[in-house]
Amino acid sequence: MARYTGPKVRISRRFNEPILGDNKALQKKNYAPGQHGRGKKRKQSEYATQLAEKQKAKYIYGLLERQFAKLFDTASRKKGVTGEVLLQLLESRLDNTVYRLGIAPTRRAARQLVLHKHILVNGDVVNIGSFTLKPGDLVEVRERSKSLEVITNSLSLQGAKKYNWLEWDNSEMTGKIINLPPRVDIPENINEQLIVELYSK
Repeated sequence: MARYTGPKVRISRRFNEPILGDNKALQKKNYAPGQHGRGKKRKQSEYATQLAEKQKAKYIYGLLERQFAKLFDTASRKKGVTGEVLLQLLESRLDNTVYRLGIAPTRRAARQLVLHKHILVNGDVVNIGSFTLKPGDLVEVRERSKSLEVITNSLSLQGAKKYNWLEWDNSEMTGKIINLPPRVDIPENINEQLIVELYSK
């Protein structure tokens, strides 16, 4: 399973955002990591800004370079605004949808639930986090997994998150994809246009 396994807080400090989860270190050390972190900030080139935006999107959604490049290639072939289509493809991944529904507290936890076969899609077990969902698909917690502590805690602490493109039935622990999310319904702080410009070079 390809995923980033390095230091999480370091990544958050690099972008000055809680990308891989909130942490107290981000408030205590609100400057970039490394020996030059506190130094004067040099003006970034256009390429550096675009690259940073792509890296941020990769870390947020838990993808590595090859996966992200393939996803961008798919987005560029589809109809519509490439940047928005890219974000829609990222949002419609199974691990992200499990996280958005509130079944798991983080995307990493959601990916593990999927990998360990706790999640059903349209009644069938799917253990691939990158599985792409389509409007009308049903995502549900497997019957024997409904009492799992991580799932019950996540649902009780944060509840099912409300998104216009998702429908959640708490009694059945079932979610439905109503439609692909428009850009306004995607809360991530990503400037997708910079990513498009980077890949268009």
